[in-house]
Amino acid sequence: MNQTTTHTIAVRDTLLIAAAAIVLFVPFTGRTHLFDWDEINFAESAREMIVTGDYLNVRINFELFWEKPPLFIWMQVLSMKLFGINEFAARIPNAVAGILTLSLLYNAGRTLFNRRFGLLWALVYAGSMLPHFYFKSGLIDPWFNLFIFSGIWAFIRFLETNSERLSLIVLSAALIGLGTLTKGPVALLMFLLSGFVFLILKKLKLKLGFKALFFYIVTYLFVGGFWFILQALAGNTEILIDFFNYQVELFGQKVAGHGGFPGYHVAVLLAGVFPASLFMLKSFKKNETDSLPQKLYKQWMMILFWVVLVVFSVAKTKIVHYSSLAYFPLSFLAVYAIHKTSEKALPERKSVSFGILFFAVVWGTLVSALPIIDKYKTELIESGKIRDKFTTANLTADADWSGFEWLFGLFLIAGIVVSLTIFREHYLKKITGIFLTSLIFVNLTTLFVTPRIEKYSQNAAIEFLENHQNHNYSFYTFGYKSYADYFYGRITPAQSIKSEKELSDTIRTIFVLTKITKTEKFESQYPDYQKLYEKNGFVFYTNK
Repeated sequence: MNQTTTHTIAVRDTLLIAAAAIVLFVPFTGRTHLFDWDEINFAESAREMIVTGDYLNVRINFELFWEKPPLFIWMQVLSMKLFGINEFAARIPNAVAGILTLSLLYNAGRTLFNRRFGLLWALVYAGSMLPHFYFKSGLIDPWFNLFIFSGIWAFIRFLETNSERLSLIVLSAALIGLGTLTKGPVALLMFLLSGFVFLILKKLKLKLGFKALFFYIVTYLFVGGFWFILQALAGNTEILIDFFNYQVELFGQKVAGHGGFPGYHVAVLLAGVFPASLFMLKSFKKNETDSLPQKLYKQWMMILFWVVLVVFSVAKTKIVHYSSLAYFPLSFLAVYAIHKTSEKALPERKSVSFGILFFAVVWGTLVSALPIIDKYKTELIESGKIRDKFTTANLTADADWSGFEWLFGLFLIAGIVVSLTIFREHYLKKITGIFLTSLIFVNLTTLFVTPRIEKYSQNAAIEFLENHQNHNYSFYTFGYKSYADYFYGRITPAQSIKSEKELSDTIRTIFVLTKITKTEKFESQYPDYQKLYEKNGFVFYTNK
């Protein structure tokens, strides 16, 4: 096959993958309310940029917010300018990230191995649960991870070319810089730690060259430091100090109650990146049939995976998406194992099939059980087995189950069983069946189950806020932390409440949202407030 034909096929494949990604990630993106905290947090910062007209500073409740740099917020601002201030606009930047990610993975895999490897990599990433789900979210991480992975991949390309193409160094530094502008210096930390481990494995034999190092540092400082330099020039050094102190705090202690056991991220990756995680376990063995570039890339992917896992296992703050950068190397290693197995270079393990079936049964049973639990929730509530008053009240919500949602779990289990049995003699068809089944399951669950889950958790509070927004009312959440009162209350600077002391204000109309477990405390402190009603564990008050 000549080079022109290969290029034509690659372009066609990329366009088809991009089109498929649009179908997967764009429709129904705004179907569910944004979730507290992170999704609403970022969207509210974007909304406040639009309200204030200040696009340099990130704010929450119209006060400077130092936890995140602004690049992702700027993306959401642009989206909101195009589509309005809503859930769709808040999430569509990550749909774009999904389109770019799958296209990148195809071309990276095709270049390194062959077309089939590239197609498999795109399918495996899209067909794994958490990686797919995040492209339908309003979280920062899909873009943050894409920038870091792309920066590392460009740097490996630079090493592969014997350090001759300085454009790759500039590209790598710029991408890591964009990662820094997205979420902070952790982007640089992940790159440097991975590079340090690689250097140790190479016994410090890495000829980077002064010129390459100079270009890298200058490019990174210019791109990654752009916003920080603007803040310093504007005299906002206090924000920068708070920002860097917060980054250190994330690693040193549990922030906002987000703690967990040491193996937290191992469990998250194993169960959450199903089915890819089960195949990855076969990839650790060395394979002498690999070319030198293939060995180089595989080594870097293994290093990146372990760096992410170790760093965030050591960190005190434990949040599911903190280890999401590992999805890239994990999916690569999974496809590597699948590729080598299909070429008979690795044996096909029954343990992998049993593991896939086990997790399919677990996930399928969990999803199928949700509408069944709702059906018998009255008996469950009356049994008294649930001790938490707020949780019990949550269950009283009318989630409007259609009655067929339990079939989604059955579909996952049946699809996996069919793939493992009918196609057991056709390895690649079996793999395709497994990941397509998972992909369809995640879409069905996101479309039909997630909105029902949201009905139990936060919908009553958001419904109240939506019904009272745009009337110059002020809102306050008493006894629990939320960003929903800002975003869904559509507050302006004049409506903003900075502290609880302002609840005694008799000039403006204030609505207070609290949980059923906090009502006694609130009513004793603020007897002048009138209770409006309570719903699904949330109680609503107003000053008379």
